[in-house]
Amino acid sequence: MTTAPWRDPALPAAARVDDLLSRMTLQEKTAQLYGVWVGAATDGDGVAPLQSEMTAEYDWDELITHGLGQLTRSYGTAPVDPALGAQALARAQRRIAWAGRFGIPAVAHEECLAGFTAWGATAYPVPLAWGATFDPPLVEEMARHIGDDLRSAGVHQGLAPVLDVVRDPRWGRVEETIGEDPYLVGTVGAAYVRGLESAGIVATLKHFAGYASSAGARNLAPVRAGVREFADVTLPPFEMALREGGPRSVMAAYTDTDGIPASADPSLLTELLREHWGFTGTVVADYFGIGFLETLHRVAGSPAEAAHAALAAGIDVELPTLKCYGKPLLEAVRAGAVPEALIDRAARRVLLQKCELGLLDEDWDPEPTQRIDLDSAANRELARRLAEESVVLLDNPDDVLPLPPDTRIAVVGPRAADALAMLGCYSFPSHVLPRYPEVPMGIDIPTVLESLRAELPDAKVTFAEGCDTSDPDPSGFEEAVARTSEADVCVAVLGDRAGLFGRGTSGEGCDVTDLQLPGVQADLLDALVATGVPVVLVLLTGRPYALGRWQGRLAAVVQAFFPGEEGGPAVAGVLSGRVNPSGRLPVSVPQVPGGQPWTYLQPPLGLAGEVSNLDPTPLYAFGHGRSYTTFAWESADTGAEIGTDGSYDVAVTVRNTGERAGAEVVQLYLHDPVASVTRPDVRLIGYRRLELDPGEAAHVTFRFHADLSAFTDRSGTRVVEPGALELRLAASSADVRHTARLSLTGPVRVLGADRRLRCETEVSGVG
Repeated sequence: MTTAPWRDPALPAAARVDDLLSRMTLQEKTAQLYGVWVGAATDGDGVAPLQSEMTAEYDWDELITHGLGQLTRSYGTAPVDPALGAQALARAQRRIAWAGRFGIPAVAHEECLAGFTAWGATAYPVPLAWGATFDPPLVEEMARHIGDDLRSAGVHQGLAPVLDVVRDPRWGRVEETIGEDPYLVGTVGAAYVRGLESAGIVATLKHFAGYASSAGARNLAPVRAGVREFADVTLPPFEMALREGGPRSVMAAYTDTDGIPASADPSLLTELLREHWGFTGTVVADYFGIGFLETLHRVAGSPAEAAHAALAAGIDVELPTLKCYGKPLLEAVRAGAVPEALIDRAARRVLLQKCELGLLDEDWDPEPTQRIDLDSAANRELARRLAEESVVLLDNPDDVLPLPPDTRIAVVGPRAADALAMLGCYSFPSHVLPRYPEVPMGIDIPTVLESLRAELPDAKVTFAEGCDTSDPDPSGFEEAVARTSEADVCVAVLGDRAGLFGRGTSGEGCDVTDLQLPGVQADLLDALVATGVPVVLVLLTGRPYALGRWQGRLAAVVQAFFPGEEGGPAVAGVLSGRVNPSGRLPVSVPQVPGGQPWTYLQPPLGLAGEVSNLDPTPLYAFGHGRSYTTFAWESADTGAEIGTDGSYDVAVTVRNTGERAGAEVVQLYLHDPVASVTRPDVRLIGYRRLELDPGEAAHVTFRFHADLSAFTDRSGTRVVEPGALELRLAASSADVRHTARLSLTGPVRVLGADRRLRCETEVSGVG
């Protein structure tokens, strides 16, 4: 028996796919371009926007006879034992393969934003917490673990990471982002991609592009970012992740920019992504994003027109289930309204990816090859390390922290005794289990209260909830004040409850009008402070909240961004002193709840000045974070004159001058005094996390290249301009320790796609 060329693994993938495409009918090729979401809710209470309205009816047995592109969320739709889920997925894959002429299975995809979104899987800290670690290698290790778990369960593609840059912290999905700086987002995001792809899982960059810049911080609102903001803030993380991480998929954003929906924008999805950046993988739709071209954007008059617009723009796969790329697209092609060449283009990309994944091989086998343990001891240990590194000590003016081991502690607040306080919107318990209240959590999640009692067994710990997270009822204040008045110190644990589409205070579709603590938590905090007992504020949130109301009135402030299943012990470890806090803010913390949006990437008119009575200066700046030890910085670099294609090494020696081990995050910022367009006053261009024992020192060298000063000029061209620059070595965007002044000489230099994106660093020990 002769094996068809497309089955021959010895042939190049392109040759195999070309042979296969030549054998397929139009309907078989089209079937590769959509997913199916088995078990998706149609009762209006799903896990995706407008899910009930956008889910088409289909006959499964008839549908799979033509093949199938993707299987949507076999684990993340309903609670299922992972081992049983793997068997069910394998059965479904065998049915798909047996039903079609060519025996090609589907690509199975899942969410993996803060871990594999499956019942019983490790819930890691959310991406905003990854940003707070300033530790890309650790994030890469986490992603590799997530990828291994996905692969063990039969999943091929993970819908992460989110590379949106925070532009307005009122947006509900801030918790899903890595932060408000494109360099931080790009470096940490690229690390996540490397980890996931190293495990054999297709990483999916999202949301391409501009989603986080939605007007008024409303989910899916229009994007009104200018050309230069889009080029210099929105796009660089995607470019860095593509070049350094090697992702094989990109997800188109829901939003429109200047009237053009991303899902129907060939200049974005084809010209920039593929022709300029050289991306060769698949572009997938965000859930129902193609149908939204008709129903929400109104740039298409029918599902067929929406399909044509998306396909022509460059979207290869409709997710999560067929609506437009099914029968409407098929009929439009047969009627001559859509060129079959567009089907061929997308199908070829899909099949090339399936070939890379081994799904076209004759020996393909869907059965799990290893024991499935989605919350292993190794996973939990890694989740603990990430959580501990992500906790940010914002303030500790009188050294109330660490807490004495035998003190009287009143733990107060709605987030103190709730395990869900640790989890973001895309963790399985927050994302899916609200629809299944009778199902247990599936993983052990110690609360702050439980963890603090375990951490300080000799302390007398009492508890009062005080109020609900979002309910306006203050009736619990009296008990909370009473417990606090009896204590030596109060630990007030406040913050968010993650949810979907208004069912939480943070998460997808949970946007807010201002940055005041939800519900009556601010009033509860006032009441606790009024007792005169020192109050340590612990925040478990998905976004920053305004804290200027309590400036100078709190004994300490600890910020944790949904730190995952091991977040309770991590926070308690910081409170007890077992953990020396080392997190740094990936987003600024504002003084007042209004006056938004504001991030630190501001040109001169965005800073405080005499032209307005509103002062947007944050209470705690981007990059800020304190420690229980101290560090001394020394640098002799004064600057130099280099060409617009030149480089310069700026170095600093950092010594731990305290009595305990700790971590310092050295940050390098660029200040451009004069440019042809307005520039951010400062922007991050490099950083390095240093772990130092008492008395130990490290010498850090940042290898600055002039490319890192580039920006988009008035003509839309990325250039390096001659002139003065300042390289600022800093502990935060507002805490500069040393400045090196450069003079760039020579002509304006135009940069291409090969420009340098990263400031390399080198660390050496110092005696």
